[in-house]
Amino acid sequence: TNVAIARAQYEHAIATLLGKTATDFSMPVRPLTAQPPALPTGTPSQLLERRPDIAAAERQMAEANATIGIGYAAYFPSLTLTASREWSIGPSISETVFDAGLRRATIDQYIAIYNADVASYRQTVLTAFQQVEDDLAATRLLWQEIEQQGAAVDAAQKAFDLEKGRYETGIDPYLNLLTTQTTLLASQQTLLNLHVQQMTSAVLLVEALGGGWDVSQLPTAQQVTQKPAQDQRTIQQ
Repeated sequence: TNVAIARAQYEHAIATLLGKTATDFSMPVRPLTAQPPALPTGTPSQLLERRPDIAAAERQMAEANATIGIGYAAYFPSLTLTASREWSIGPSISETVFDAGLRRATIDQYIAIYNADVASYRQTVLTAFQQVEDDLAATRLLWQEIEQQGAAVDAAQKAFDLEKGRYETGIDPYLNLLTTQTTLLASQQTLLNLHVQQMTSAVLLVEALGGGWDVSQLPTAQQVTQKPAQDQRTIQQ
């Protein structure tokens, strides 16, 4: 019953992700025959640039860096060369030079914010690498466990087949047959759980990488900066 309830809830969640009502969506029950994608031999770090958390941290750091430049530019007064080739210097020059250290303090504040953003960006990237390594290790080790458990299922199946023959010929009682059958079912259930964990780890790995295995799947700079068609229509209006 618990499995049926969990399946129904997952089915409703999938319907929501697809933009459909739960009552109008259903998925047929099928055995778990799909295989997770093969592990990449090398994962380029550029893939992590697609992650929203890394992109956001990088943009925040770039914004803080630009703010520092704006702060330094405020040190220089705005001078205008008139038609008579004379410099037009307004009162802003005295305000710029004599500000009781306010601009210096402001720039120091900008620099502190930038350093904090750099530290945050570094931590975000390190966390992303940790997640990738965790999921890579989990997926790799699960492959090994599945191979070992598969051998255990084969051994349990052979033991059950042998005991079934002994039971049918009257050599062993039904209790022996029931014991070997229980062992076989437990081994099969363990193998199925490992397959589920493997698929889950593969999905988490794709998520940690930002999607996909290689740089050919990365969007181009033009695709990244291009505004959606709806936004373009709004701008034109």
